[in-house]
Amino acid sequence: MATTDPVLFAKALADETRQKIMTLCCCAWISVGEIVEQLQVTQPTVSHHLGVLREAGLVEAREEGKQTFYRLNQKKISACCGRLMVNFAPQDEVTKKMIIASE
Repeated sequence: MATTDPVLFAKALADETRQKIMTLCCCAWISVGEIVEQLQVTQPTVSHHLGVLREAGLVEAREEGKQTFYRLNQKKISACCGRLMVNFAPQDEVTKKMIIASE
């Protein structure tokens, strides 16, 4: 799995609407229409935010007829968060345990 650019990752997380979208598609496939309904924002707004999340590799897309469904790429989230921990909190006990567990 390719690593995510830390700037793209931070940009994706930096917006409250994107965080809400990530929560909605955390553990299930959800359509753009369902996201629009749940967040009560416009379809172009949701599409813009999904584009940022896609660019960072944080969501997976699946076409089904004319609809596109999205799901959070949990492996990518874990990898990015782990990388942040290793880079910026290498002395933290949680980070040390994570490093040992991955060896």
